[in-house]
Amino acid sequence: MSVLAIHYVGGPTAVIEIGGLRLVTDPTFDAPGEYPIGQRTLVKNAGPGIAADDIEAPDLVLLSHDQHPDNLDRSGRDYLDRARVVLSTAAAHSRLGDLVTVLPNWETYRSGQLRITGVPALHGPDGSEPVVGEVTGFVLHGDGLPTVYVSGDNASLGHVRAIADRFGPVDVAVLFAGAARTPVLDAELTLTSAEAAEAAAILGARHVVPLHFEHWAHFSQGPDTLVEAFAAAGLGEKLHLLKPGGSFTL
Repeated sequence: MSVLAIHYVGGPTAVIEIGGLRLVTDPTFDAPGEYPIGQRTLVKNAGPGIAADDIEAPDLVLLSHDQHPDNLDRSGRDYLDRARVVLSTAAAHSRLGDLVTVLPNWETYRSGQLRITGVPALHGPDGSEPVVGEVTGFVLHGDGLPTVYVSGDNASLGHVRAIADRFGPVDVAVLFAGAARTPVLDAELTLTSAEAAEAAAILGARHVVPLHFEHWAHFSQGPDTLVEAFAAAGLGEKLHLLKPGGSFTL
């Protein structure tokens, strides 16, 4: 019997089964379409590999942030009502209200044997938070359970090092790794493929499951560059590049 299962839905969305609980990351279940946001438009170019109605009600949603539709689209917002608990940022709570339970950095939410600790994330280069907004990551851990890092839209290897200092080595790193670029900043807003490989090395990760590297037009890197970067770093055997609807078990 597996102690961990990760089912890839698409984009930033996965179903994580651990400690007898069902968790969903950044729900996105819409069909392809356009999302105007400020002076730019984000384009979703593929639908989910698993429909929302085919996922049993989640115990928890891990919402890295709510302000960008590629991490919480229209159907994803409706999906939040199905969860017993939605963990996210203080900024998300200010917009979504008591639907959200705030999980500050380094504080821990407990559910049964599972512990979920909020960890720092930065959605771009140093100083970008006033432009892109607050985001968070998560570490799942507990007695007898694997340690799983879920990066959210983090682009900071400095934050990864701080997380590794407290929790490394990790069993599984779930890395958002599409090197996102939009007109809002002339910089990558999430990890590049090479940075994802470096993050895996910093964390001492036994396994890596990438998310958020496809299904939206603003990703500048994807599956091919992930395979190349991990092979170049000598970490190719750690990479589990799932197809939508596919699963990884431990």
